[in-house]
Amino acid sequence: MKRLNYRTKAVILAAALIVILVFLYALGSLIPESAVAGSFLEAGQPPSRKHLFGTDSLGRDLFLRTLKGMSLSLTVGFSASMISAVIAVVVGVIAATGSKRADAVINWVIDLVMSVPHTILVILISFAMGRGLKGLLIGIAATHWCSLARLIRGEVLQLRSQQYAAVSRKLGKSSGWILIHHLLPHLLPQFLIGLILMLLHAILHEAAISFLGFGLPPEQSAIGIILSESMRYLSAGMWWSAMLPGLSLVLIVLLVDRLGERLRTVLDPYSAQE
Repeated sequence: MKRLNYRTKAVILAAALIVILVFLYALGSLIPESAVAGSFLEAGQPPSRKHLFGTDSLGRDLFLRTLKGMSLSLTVGFSASMISAVIAVVVGVIAATGSKRADAVINWVIDLVMSVPHTILVILISFAMGRGLKGLLIGIAATHWCSLARLIRGEVLQLRSQQYAAVSRKLGKSSGWILIHHLLPHLLPQFLIGLILMLLHAILHEAAISFLGFGLPPEQSAIGIILSESMRYLSAGMWWSAMLPGLSLVLIVLLVDRLGERLRTVLDPYSAQE
């Protein structure tokens, strides 16, 4: 039996991770709100067969709330990361192909945004936009594009100096044609890897901002809100209300991080012969 090379194994593992993440997202999305309704008769119960993660102070099933929270985190993270990644590509291309003044202004804006800690900047933008889901999405999307934009800018500058781009210009091809046929296909790996890495940060920032009370509203089954509520009852011995949802958040982060590593291996041309 022929042995699988390193790249093939990376493809299989990446596909498996995507299936797991999609499954978790779908599972959490299909849980109705009535399933996480409170019942004071079951408040504060430890993990059991009936309630795998136990119940919170209002008698809500923490396992179902955690599944809905993971689905919500993936939704917010992917939406914000996609917007941020598109912004990064547009800004990076403009900086590399535009005038020197535009390049200088864009680099100044990137330095300005990166000089402020992400958490503080997301809180300020989210608060200014009225908090909630809309404010959180805008805050995360507006603060995570800088590093990828700078990478895209450098990649475009390098690609424009390649011989095939110069030949296309001599043949009379327009800048738009060169951008679509030569530049964008080469930027796809950076876009995908940057998207996954931003998804990782977006999930953590969504949980952190919601935990601090500046993100999603309290009635949402977000992991950050679950952890925030559990802090009040740790002294009463309800360790499961913080530990199990927290470990679930760590699991999602590790899955996304491993997916980013596998995609980097798959898209790296130097790993083709490994």
